[in-house]
Amino acid sequence: MTLLLGVVLAYVLGSFPSAYLAGKVFRGIDLRQHGSGNLGATNVYRVLGWRIALLVFSVDVAKGAIPVLLFPRWLHTPFASHWAIAFGLAAILGHLRPIFLLWKGGGKGVATAAGVFLGLAPLVALVATAVWALVFYRSGYVSLASLSAALALPAGAVLSYGPASPVFVVSALVCVLVFWTHRANIGRLRRGQEHRFGHKPKAE
Repeated sequence: MTLLLGVVLAYVLGSFPSAYLAGKVFRGIDLRQHGSGNLGATNVYRVLGWRIALLVFSVDVAKGAIPVLLFPRWLHTPFASHWAIAFGLAAILGHLRPIFLLWKGGGKGVATAAGVFLGLAPLVALVATAVWALVFYRSGYVSLASLSAALALPAGAVLSYGPASPVFVVSALVCVLVFWTHRANIGRLRRGQEHRFGHKPKAE
């Protein structure tokens, strides 16, 4: 495998529209027209139930973990393991702008980013997951928990690897991406209009 081929394959894998397909297969609907309209596990839960949401979440995590863990082994180049970061970022970008949906209507990248960091830096990923769980338990807001976990990534990375490490750089970039994809949620949180988990919002 060449580096370019690995990046392309990681992007294509990240583009796999698990939530969209779940809506089509299990209910015959386009999830982009139901609930919040987002192709993520939270909206799948609201519209299709927890079992299908768990399946979608697991697939989205795998989309990030597989390129990071497997693709470097197939590279015939020095420092192949360092390219795991490029593969992880390509998978996240594929999830955000999936080629199979004509680069529109992707998810917000949290589950796929979790998979990437489970492969790159498991301890940092576990810390971010713990932060997510704590904030979600205390607030009931998935978006606030996701934003908090995104902030925990670079904090954990700088403590574990230092500010000059590639892991810290990619964690900071992922944090920015998560805040960007959640900009509408941030606005609703500031206005007190964000939906707590378990409530079914009207289509936006």
